[in-house]
Amino acid sequence: MSPVDREVRATTGPAPLAAAAADAALPAGSGSAPGTCPASESGPEPEAPSTAGAAVDPAPLTGTALPAVAASASGAGAALRALARRAGGPGGLLAFAVLLLLVLVAAWPGLFTSAQPDISDPVHAFLAPSTAHPFGTDQLGRDILARVLYGARLSLLLGAGSTVLSVAAGSVLGLLAGIGGRWADQALMRLADVLFALPPILLALLTVAVLGSGTSNVMLAIAVAFAPGYARLVRGETLVVRRSGYVEAAVGLGLPRPLLVVRHVLPNALGPVLVLATVGFGSALITASGLSFLGLGPQPPAPEWGTMLSEGRNNLANAWWTAVFPGVAITVTVLAVGAVGRRAQARFTRRTAR
Repeated sequence: MSPVDREVRATTGPAPLAAAAADAALPAGSGSAPGTCPASESGPEPEAPSTAGAAVDPAPLTGTALPAVAASASGAGAALRALARRAGGPGGLLAFAVLLLLVLVAAWPGLFTSAQPDISDPVHAFLAPSTAHPFGTDQLGRDILARVLYGARLSLLLGAGSTVLSVAAGSVLGLLAGIGGRWADQALMRLADVLFALPPILLALLTVAVLGSGTSNVMLAIAVAFAPGYARLVRGETLVVRRSGYVEAAVGLGLPRPLLVVRHVLPNALGPVLVLATVGFGSALITASGLSFLGLGPQPPAPEWGTMLSEGRNNLANAWWTAVFPGVAITVTVLAVGAVGRRAQARFTRRTAR
């Protein structure tokens, strides 16, 4: 060994030889470079690739959005089916929809047509149904669609007003007969029997003959004709409620009779009355239209379905649409109200049977 090698060996010492021996003892592929520490064997960990600015794959979003849309559609279908069940089936749901549409038409007829019901145009009289006039025109050139839509307000007012009056009058008479004692019961029920002996339309005609024609008189006449039916029903319900245990207990505690009627008798007796009123609304509407058809209701040029039917009956041969469309409006309304009334009666019967 030369003097230079001895000097280098003395300077570095045995460390390089020990490091080489340690590297030789490590398994293949797991060692580190000579002279490096084990802590830095693997070096810095690789960074995650950046997604900034990269396009997002829409496939995962589509896969999660489709079940959500399907669930929403399924929930809407379930809600519609539940509503149909509560309405008594698809027929009941359709009847409720028709009634809702009729109420909207009666409240805001201008939303459904831009024509006016009282504007005459004799040049365009008796025009057949077309795109310009879907229901045609009458003998004065007035748009029949506008008159049918605006006539819904007056026709429904006659039916609803007369029904409310008959329910109110019948309820008062029935309560008086039910709680007024034997003499009041006998007198009021014999009066109801006399009124029952006359057909409602005849009784209404007699009342209008006494009071005169007009909208308010027609409502009063129909109320007189239909009030006896509600009076008998309320009287029967009042007698049933009076014999119940809680009413007898209230009487024993000294509850005043007016308070007894308002708190206990009337709320329990009005349930079947309201159900009957939904059915009776259709009969009241037919009676009101019949009186208007005979010229005893609202007078022309007021748009009312019975009056329009009367004006168009002489033109059925050459202008059938002048009478058919008002008649269809009356028929659809009565059928819808009758369907709702029958379903309400069925629900009330099932509830009372439990």
